[in-house]
Amino acid sequence: MTVPSDRLKKDHTRHIKERLIEAVLLLAACVSVFTTTAIVYILIKESWVFFQHVPLTDFLFDTQWTPLFDDAHYGIMVLLSGTITSSAVALLVAIPLGTVIAIYLSEFAPFSVREIAKPFLELLGGIPTIIYGYFALLFLTPLLQKVYPDLPGFNLLSAGIVMGIMIIPYVASLSEDAMRAVPMALREGSYATGATRLQTALRVVVPSAISGIAAAFILGVSRAVGETMILAVAAGMQPNLTFNPTEPGATVTSFIVQVALGDLPHGSIGYQTIFAAGLTLMLLTLSFNLVGYYMRKKYREVY
Repeated sequence: MTVPSDRLKKDHTRHIKERLIEAVLLLAACVSVFTTTAIVYILIKESWVFFQHVPLTDFLFDTQWTPLFDDAHYGIMVLLSGTITSSAVALLVAIPLGTVIAIYLSEFAPFSVREIAKPFLELLGGIPTIIYGYFALLFLTPLLQKVYPDLPGFNLLSAGIVMGIMIIPYVASLSEDAMRAVPMALREGSYATGATRLQTALRVVVPSAISGIAAAFILGVSRAVGETMILAVAAGMQPNLTFNPTEPGATVTSFIVQVALGDLPHGSIGYQTIFAAGLTLMLLTLSFNLVGYYMRKKYREVY
């Protein structure tokens, strides 16, 4: 027979262990909150120093970006145009292909094909981005120049296409997981009404998994906006206010790399531009995430 005091002692020990585990989990959660808060604090603090010397109107509406020249201009729209153009090209490649791949793997592919294709797809996302950059510069750009002879050696088009190829695994994998999570009863009900597999996939499975698919799209957008090395290698890093993907251009991330690897003294206005550009990029990514949150919430209410 168990002595009551021994049983209470064991319960007290288990209670202490559970409290310890809860504390460890809380600490792990607080690390992410602290890291995000620290990043935001640094960006706002350093950007505030920058905006004390550069008016916000010049930063938003100037059509030139030459912070390293004697005649300095700080029009962030020049960098945003390159970021938006390259990201748009990448998403035009990644979203259709990634969605089609996800539908095939989820609804049509045999088990053996899925088990082989899924690791290769994820392996594509593990290739270093610098390799993608040189692939765009040395392979895709000469290939596109055969079709479009006037295409310059550095351009946003080839960088965007390769960036889209890089994003495909993120979109396809997350979308496929969302579709696989749709209950089989919905598919069986669709088949019972006489629908084909394609009709079931497009009219039942995709609408039911739309919140997860939207999350995959938003992750793809954020990944495209934040990409650095592909654009630094293949796009030319030339500040150019253009939305034409066949021209060279600079993006926010490629400019940050250019300045960070330079010899500008810390604390100078030229150096402070990377924090203002970084804050702009963070706000842009945040806006995409808010749009994604709104879409997920809306579609969950509908479906």
